[in-house]
Amino acid sequence: MSYDGAIEALSTDALKFVKDGYVIGLGSGRAATAFVKSLSSFIKIKNYNIKGVPTSLQIKLIAEKGGIPLVGADQVDHIDVVFDGADQIDSQKFVIKGGGGALLRENILFNLAKKVVVMADKSKFVKNFTRTVPVEIHPQARNLVINKIKGLGGKAELRLIDKGYPFFTENGNVILDCDFGVIKNPKILSQKIKQISGVVESGIFIRKPDVIYRAKTDGKFDII
Repeated sequence: MSYDGAIEALSTDALKFVKDGYVIGLGSGRAATAFVKSLSSFIKIKNYNIKGVPTSLQIKLIAEKGGIPLVGADQVDHIDVVFDGADQIDSQKFVIKGGGGALLRENILFNLAKKVVVMADKSKFVKNFTRTVPVEIHPQARNLVINKIKGLGGKAELRLIDKGYPFFTENGNVILDCDFGVIKNPKILSQKIKQISGVVESGIFIRKPDVIYRAKTDGKFDII
């Protein structure tokens, strides 16, 4: 079953949170890509003057193609609303992000934003986190962090690309995908991870979304 129809529908509905003059955070991934394409048409029809802050080169290229004016996160003191996807969302409304490797920039935008809107398909919703947690680290800290993660009850593996080379983020760091099994206290775990020397960012986001769209396979969606 496909979520594509619902993703398209909710990305259009989410435009109701956009107002003229807004600074808008543009997340990465499938849902965010659909939203950025909808946003491009919307601002042209409405003749809105907005600024977009992209979280990755992938979304920057899509936004540029759509004619959305862009600025860097370091050029603004706030973001009115950020639109992003999620790799998993638990019953407490915490999210795991970083499957695409943009977790640091995404987390910066989450914490700059007055409002956070997350869009995800139904398969991403769980009672407790069960997927691996991406952790962005300085390359020199790899062995240190792997051992510390083990001490927290997890197993860390260096993320590799298809040819076996390490995956590097746009910030020049590497990512450890860390398996902690079922995570019942994500806030505490994230805080412990971020206390490890060499860790740049944890994929468990402590800032909860204000609005969550859930796409269904029948082409419909609901808002949590």
